[in-house]
Amino acid sequence: MTELFSEIDDELRREQVQKFWSRYWALIVAAVILVIAAVGGWRGYQYLQTQKAAEASSTFEAAAALAAQNKHAEAEAAFTKLAETAPSGYRTLSRLRAAAEAARHDTNAAVKLYDAIASDSGLSSAERDLARVSAARLLVDTETYNNMLPRLEPATAPEATYRHTARELLALSAWSNGDTTAARKWLDMISEDGQTPSSLRRRAEALQALLPPVAKN
Repeated sequence: MTELFSEIDDELRREQVQKFWSRYWALIVAAVILVIAAVGGWRGYQYLQTQKAAEASSTFEAAAALAAQNKHAEAEAAFTKLAETAPSGYRTLSRLRAAAEAARHDTNAAVKLYDAIASDSGLSSAERDLARVSAARLLVDTETYNNMLPRLEPATAPEATYRHTARELLALSAWSNGDTTAARKWLDMISEDGQTPSSLRRRAEALQALLPPVAKN
């Protein structure tokens, strides 16, 4: 009797499965096809991205080799082209390198390139601050402190990656422009930051020694 009931249950299950399949087979097949297509598409996308990254890496290395060979105009052109076509990581690196190559022959052009990077909201704060500091290095000997301050102040925040360099550049700018109060402010900030590199701290101490006594009070 138990075997009979078991056979009946099995038959009922088969009928239920058959009814379910006959009603929904098209949807099931479509769902399977969609899953397979999605997985295939994602793997294809990953492959293409890997290929693009590999190509960008080779092109970037070739451009860097041109720079090492003092073929700076060619290197600048190569980095500029790569910045237009490469994946995001290499794109930003290429923009920075193109600006560095431009700085060898045209400071104003290089500053504009760095400023474009610094104002690009799609980049990380560290990348933007690096561009700010790079542009400021080119301008520190010629630009006024009042013009340098808005350029660099965003990069001096306590957690900013390049805060130490930004503070030093502002201290140098203030000192060379005769603003000893501002120079003291930035030098004190350098001294009070426990993460300031030792070499930069020594330079700050040397500059502090050059300040007139009134600025030390």
